[in-house]
Amino acid sequence: MSKNDKISMSVIRRLPRYYRFLLELKNNGAMRVSSRELAEKMGSSASQIRQDLNCFGGFGQQGYGYDVPKLFDEISAILGLDHRYNAILLGVGNLGRAVVNHVAFESRGFNLVALFDKDPSVVGVEIKGMPVRNVAELGDYCRSHQVDAAFLCLPRESVEPLAEVLYGCGVRYYWNFSHFDLTMKFDDVIVENVHLNDSLMTLCYRITEEKYPMIEDKPSEEADGEN
Repeated sequence: MSKNDKISMSVIRRLPRYYRFLLELKNNGAMRVSSRELAEKMGSSASQIRQDLNCFGGFGQQGYGYDVPKLFDEISAILGLDHRYNAILLGVGNLGRAVVNHVAFESRGFNLVALFDKDPSVVGVEIKGMPVRNVAELGDYCRSHQVDAAFLCLPRESVEPLAEVLYGCGVRYYWNFSHFDLTMKFDDVIVENVHLNDSLMTLCYRITEEKYPMIEDKPSEEADGEN
């Protein structure tokens, strides 16, 4: 596959899983792994592993499998984790604080460089060595510092005016917890939306499906006959 070919998002979204499992293997001292062994760990298939990795060059050797440290480094590089993109976080309520305190930004390709909030009781408080800045300073900060990405831990209704400021300062990349659809407002941004409630409802569906299987619908002919 050439560099100009588009890699499907389904493949890209599996890359962090490869990263996690390879990191575990590497930390356990494993030096090589076959596609079958990796597939068993990931609950996938060997052919899926090979197809995914072939999108980026393959990396395996016939009869040997994959060199774990090398493949880990290759996946890290593909994900761009060797970069350090400067990011700011808006909204340091319960969710924002949890993100600041528990996400390993530096090993995931980002430097978290500033925090913003509008709550006077929060502004000035230090979190992990960073003072929370007043959101009124957002535009000035972005214009005088290199800001690549913004992490939005805000209520939906608070996002639009702040997004206008960020976009006006050249910020095009967002990790968005807000449920505000940034792509409807700006068609040239890259957004990773995080919907915790959607994930929780999906879990609820899967539990319900297992415990209370849905009764099959009546044949479509009957439904058609009613019209």
